Amino acid sequence: MPTQKRHVFISGGTGYLGRRVIPELLSRGHSVRALARPGSEGRVSPGCETVSGDALDAASFSESVAPCDTFLQLVGVPHPSPAKAALFRSVDLASQLASVRAALDGRVKHFVYVSVAHPAPVMKAYWQAREEGEAALRASGIPATILRPWYVLGPGHRWPYLLLPGYWLFETLPGTREGARRLGLVTLDQMARALVFAVETPPPELRILEVPQIRNAAVAPA
Repeated sequence: MPTQKRHVFISGGTGYLGRRVIPELLSRGHSVRALARPGSEGRVSPGCETVSGDALDAASFSESVAPCDTFLQLVGVPHPSPAKAALFRSVDLASQLASVRAALDGRVKHFVYVSVAHPAPVMKAYWQAREEGEAALRASGIPATILRPWYVLGPGHRWPYLLLPGYWLFETLPGTREGARRLGLVTLDQMARALVFAVETPPPELRILEVPQIRNAAVAPA
């Protein structure tokens, strides 16, 4: 089992990553409290405490963060595309700013933020909003782990498998190797494992996990 039980507050617990990582955290003995919109409480994983609130409004849930020691921020627009540029600011960035505020109010000791790999030649509005979210987290002074995946493969998110041969080629060429690795693909299982690793091993200040570190994150046997 992990050396220390963590008490985790999750914003975005009913989403793509949240539904995968919450059962893993619970199975490893951690306690989890998940934020859910009013009416969506039934989507929270069994065994998890539910908090009703608005992820875009810190005032609606900040009093429910304590006594959690870890804040895990997973809110994001599903299936990002250039057509959703405005939502990256009104949802992704706004939820991150609200989460940082609530984490400060709750005096958490570790903030885990799923950002995105950057810079990138495409989806500029997407990664710039996440970059601003990172900046807000740094300014808060909360010890943090920032994960920077590019695309997470899993159920309903499989079309990039068609790009894998190109990734393999670009990773072998000196001129494209760094970009291909930084903007590489990770699986849902790899992300869940990396998130568990982040929760269980809080850093003293700031830690960034890029795609290669996400792929290779290891957790102690449960």
